[in-house]
Amino acid sequence: MPASTRQRCRAGLTALVALAAAFALSTGTASAADTWTETGSDRADPLSESQGLTSVEVPANSANRYTGVGTIPIGVSSRGWNHVGDPDESYDGYYVEPYQADSGTAKMYRVQAPDGTWSEHVHTLASGEALNNSWDAISPDGQYMLSGEYGTMTRFLVFPTPGANKSTSPSANLPLASVVNLDHAVRDVQGCDFSSATTLLCSSDDPEGSLFGYTKPLLQIDLSAQPGTSNVTGHVTALRQLPLRSSCSGTFEAEGIDYDRRTGTLRVIVMSPGFCILTDSKTYKFTRG
Repeated sequence: MPASTRQRCRAGLTALVALAAAFALSTGTASAADTWTETGSDRADPLSESQGLTSVEVPANSANRYTGVGTIPIGVSSRGWNHVGDPDESYDGYYVEPYQADSGTAKMYRVQAPDGTWSEHVHTLASGEALNNSWDAISPDGQYMLSGEYGTMTRFLVFPTPGANKSTSPSANLPLASVVNLDHAVRDVQGCDFSSATTLLCSSDDPEGSLFGYTKPLLQIDLSAQPGTSNVTGHVTALRQLPLRSSCSGTFEAEGIDYDRRTGTLRVIVMSPGFCILTDSKTYKFTRG
């Protein structure tokens, strides 16, 4: 092949590679290396395991914790906090559940300290902040906590972790510390968990599929730095569609997510449509391929 022909071929190949890379960045599509393989599942109870879950390291050998409508204490729901989202627990044993009410100007985080005592930390909504409170994800250092708003969003919220961060108090408003600015919109995120100091894995209940080419995606968010008092950016990648299998047809609901660093196991709750929410809703398990 003449040198000029080789040069034209090489130039064309380089252009194609650049175009493919630009397309991947613009759509948030993952590379082939970013794979999570399904390895099993457990039935998810619609009352007590339908909203979220977290693995527990303190005390040692503890079972996973789940949330659902049946786990909300009567004393909490009677005061209007009638929805609980996907919880998380810090590596040193602070367990945090996110709550919302049907109306109002605040959201609440219910915290259990390592000694077993409970406290409630209320956050007054900032200007433009949505009322809903779908999830929380505690950073590996335990000092800051991410939280999400429902709908189509280009940011996550960052708070000092209630209880674990000693600047917080149940008697004071839980302040907004900063935000994570996402480089790609996400829709209806139901849960996130840290898989490293600057990487989040998130479950999206997106029913439309227009953002990433399919519905109910598993997302990866790579942060430009660890969250804290300064805003950071987050690069969004869609990894795969979550499993949508049931004896019933209809609309599935992707719920909470957990990454257990001790085993490398990722778990995601998917609730089945219609009557089958009672029979074959699942917590799916994945390992990195």
